Amino acid sequence: MDVGSRSDNMTAEEVTALIREIRERVRVSHPRGSAPGGIALPDLMPLLHSREAAESKVAAIGSVNPRPPGALNTIIQWVKRTIARMLDWHVREQVEFNRALMNTIEALVETLNEYNRTFVRLAEADALLREKLEPAIQEARELKDIRSHWAEWRREWERKLSINEVQFLRGVADLQSGFHHRATQTELNFRDMMKAQHEDFEGSLNRAADEIQKRLWADFAKVRTEYDRLIHAELRLVRQRAAMQLPQVPAAEPAKPVASPFSDHALLSARFRGTEEEVKEKQRYCVPLFSGMSDVLDIGCGRGEFLDLMREAGVPARGIDASEDQVSLCREKGLQAETADMFAYLAGLPEQTLDGIFCSQVIEHVPAERIPELVGLAASRLVTGGLLVFETPNPECLAIFATYFYVDPTHARPVPPALLSFYMQEYGLGGIEVRQLNPAVDSMPSLASLPAEFREAFFGGLDYAIYGRRL
Repeated sequence: MDVGSRSDNMTAEEVTALIREIRERVRVSHPRGSAPGGIALPDLMPLLHSREAAESKVAAIGSVNPRPPGALNTIIQWVKRTIARMLDWHVREQVEFNRALMNTIEALVETLNEYNRTFVRLAEADALLREKLEPAIQEARELKDIRSHWAEWRREWERKLSINEVQFLRGVADLQSGFHHRATQTELNFRDMMKAQHEDFEGSLNRAADEIQKRLWADFAKVRTEYDRLIHAELRLVRQRAAMQLPQVPAAEPAKPVASPFSDHALLSARFRGTEEEVKEKQRYCVPLFSGMSDVLDIGCGRGEFLDLMREAGVPARGIDASEDQVSLCREKGLQAETADMFAYLAGLPEQTLDGIFCSQVIEHVPAERIPELVGLAASRLVTGGLLVFETPNPECLAIFATYFYVDPTHARPVPPALLSFYMQEYGLGGIEVRQLNPAVDSMPSLASLPAEFREAFFGGLDYAIYGRRL
């Protein structure tokens, strides 16, 4: 009654405190969950429940299940108790074993509880120790940071040291190579200077020797010129004396040029010489020769291909031709041309009035005895340095006789370049050059099968141009 009345008089706060105290005692006696520091403890509650269930079974050994009251039930209960007392000697050892086993389990549970309590105390001691060692741990962490920073700084310092060492060695190598380069350059400059001085000395010596040799050859040339002049003067006197002793014979009339038997000479030219554009392309080589001149004459201008080239180059030029049809064709093109005999026209010009004379495919029509006269007239009408150009079939090319030369019936005879060069030299022209034109192999591909040296010697250009300047 006292307890009941006391429980009735307890407040809710007191009950809550009592329950908390009981739980704390149970927790201390049977620790569970985790210890301080996060250490997990084994849960013994299933083992306790199993122990309590086993204890209840052990306590029920030898007892009879209660039954409802009554005479029959009383007899049955008496029989059961009698049988139990009769079998007590048989199950006594089993009961003792079960009780010993339960005592063992109780001791094991207590031991495990003691282990848990020990773990808790160890965890609390560890937590206290950790709390005391926290400054040391923090200092160790800082030392670890310092060590890591020191390792990084050392690595960076070693890297920079390696880079500086490489740069230093590279700088030393550059200085060494620069020194060797300068030393080598100085040596080369010294050698070049000595070589230049040696070359200058040899050059001066050679120039002095050349100057002496030139003076010697100049003296020899003067002596030879005087000697030749005396010889030519003596020969001229001998020829004059012989001419005075010969009977006077009337001079023969100049031969008139042979007229073409064809009424359309332009058709003949177009058929065998080529079209005007083809002829212009063949004569384009001479444009640079007459560049910059102010008065050029084309002897035998024909259809005016050369005059047209001169007009394109901006060089004043005029032409003469014996054919009125050809002259009319030139005038229709706006070219300056007139019908005239070349000998009479040149004879009527003052001497040294023309800058250049061009004569293409004409001299082969002139009789052989009048070719020197034509060359002499043309040379005398040129100013000093004036240019004279002849273009004619090349007799040194054998193919010309099998193809084009005899196609024109007005051709008199071919003129070899050596003979024409001799005439030009005799009439005061110098710097004479011969140029092969229109290779025969272009128009006759079968010539390509011949050896190159033989082909160049006997089947070179179908035409040639020879030019020289008045001295």
